[in-house]
Amino acid sequence: MLLAGVMSCTRTSTEEDHAHAADGSHPGEEVLQALSYTLYTDKSELFVEFKPLVVGQVSKFAAHLTHLGDNFTPYTEGTVTVSLVTSNKGIKHTADAPASPGIFRLALQPTQAGTGKLIFDIKTKDFTDQLVIDSIPIYADENTAIAAQPKEEAGGTDISYLKEQAWKVEFSNMPVLRQTIYDVIKTTGQVQAAPGDESVVVAKSAGIVKFRGANILSGLPVRSGQALFSVSGGDIAVDNIDAAIRTATAEQNAAKAEFDRASELIKDKLITQTEFQQARLRYQQSQIALTNLSRSYGAGGKTAVAPSSGFIKELLVTEGQYVTAGQPLATIIKNRRLILRADVSLKDADRLSLIKQANFTIIQNKQTYSTLELNGRLLSVAKTTGNNTPYIPVHFEIDSKSGIIPGSYAQVYLQTTPIYNALAIPESALIEEQGMFYVYVQTAGESFQKREVKTGGRDGKNIEILSGISEGERVVDKGSYQIKLATMSGTMPAHGHEH
Repeated sequence: MLLAGVMSCTRTSTEEDHAHAADGSHPGEEVLQALSYTLYTDKSELFVEFKPLVVGQVSKFAAHLTHLGDNFTPYTEGTVTVSLVTSNKGIKHTADAPASPGIFRLALQPTQAGTGKLIFDIKTKDFTDQLVIDSIPIYADENTAIAAQPKEEAGGTDISYLKEQAWKVEFSNMPVLRQTIYDVIKTTGQVQAAPGDESVVVAKSAGIVKFRGANILSGLPVRSGQALFSVSGGDIAVDNIDAAIRTATAEQNAAKAEFDRASELIKDKLITQTEFQQARLRYQQSQIALTNLSRSYGAGGKTAVAPSSGFIKELLVTEGQYVTAGQPLATIIKNRRLILRADVSLKDADRLSLIKQANFTIIQNKQTYSTLELNGRLLSVAKTTGNNTPYIPVHFEIDSKSGIIPGSYAQVYLQTTPIYNALAIPESALIEEQGMFYVYVQTAGESFQKREVKTGGRDGKNIEILSGISEGERVVDKGSYQIKLATMSGTMPAHGHEH
């Protein structure tokens, strides 16, 4: 272990000497330190590193461009142009593609000292964006630049987490803002199909069920009027469609023959008008009876169709099973609107009148949703407990969405009293360690601080922060544990960017 430690120290010293040699300086000699800036728009994050701008010297830029969204991802195509504008003059340089995913290499060589403005123009096939750094000093010579640079502070607590690391995982951060959150009643509940959103396919006659297709399964999308089953009586003599149709056909044939005979006799007034009308009525009634029995009926039996478009929620029979007339064969769900039922304890009964909206987390997939975002509305708050349960049911109607399956159980946060102007962050940003809560605050493009925070109210999505962070700071809301694991590894990543 001692040998390994000596080798490690020797290697580090050698690498530092090489770095100094690359700068053209000697150990102990002060050199220009890289500048870094981090800027945001609603589309992009720019983290750029470059040496201070000196007249006559080329400053190389490593521009790290991140596309903002649910997950932060690197720009993999497009052009980036950096422009240095001083007074009424300017120079610029364009990178037509990233040198590596997310990193564009640029360079500028200033020609006059003063104060300028750096403008980064981004152009992709889908959109354009622009980020600006104002008041950039341009030094007359390197010694002036070195004298102007701030002294490095020792003992920093920042954690290094490179863009290349963040781009490989699910990662995002967000500004800390003041907003309205709500005190909540925390309870459990269940997602159910909305009334009228579910229909039943029934057998219209007794007989043997046959599936009309090889893929009649739960979850199958169907359209209104689509044939799903056929029910045939076959050789079953009692109460089956085949026997009924044979009887109706025989009755129609007999009635037609009588009507034809009556039609001839009435011409010669050999029968009364009343007798003729009775023969015609019998024939018409036999036609109606046969038509009703034969509707949707073919050689395979009486067809059962989907009463509405949607999905097969549940099959209630198996192929070859004998069913009776009116027996349910399957349930069809439109899956357009759903019901969220929350079960409220009696101890919270006095707060029921305050309920307006709710957040809920599906227990099976851990996804959190808001009734407000799902066009939800409060349907009812019961006045009594349900049958055989000590809880008061509260119902919301919401839009259906992928991941919300009828029958799923949920953790429900019923919103009651508003907490105005609260400094709040998503609950996903919190890390709990031994009963204490922490967040990672981004202090620069690739630098983070672990901060202990004191929490207040929470509504299932957001949590109030009482101390530890300030408005406007950016906290990591996705990827905190990846930063934590990187710090626990015992080795900090080497910075591989060129300047």
